[in-house]
Amino acid sequence: MSLGGISLWQLLIVLLIVILLFGTNKLRSLGSDLGNAIKNFRRSMKEGEQTTDTENDQIIQQKPPPQTKAYKSEKDEQPR
Repeated sequence: MSLGGISLWQLLIVLLIVILLFGTNKLRSLGSDLGNAIKNFRRSMKEGEQTTDTENDQIIQQKPPPQTKAYKSEKDEQPR
């Protein structure tokens, strides 16, 4: 079984070297930091969508300003 020319054994050897270089504690903290970053990103995206929804609702609820003068287009002014 290979993934783009890389076999399973090659992946295991690379994983072993990474564990030996960084240690399991460093990899665990790196993984948890990455997980927290993804979680915070998703939370901020949801908050942004909620803020946008409430702003849109406020804009929809606002009434347009009263018109003081009706404007006619050039077509309306031409005699028929």
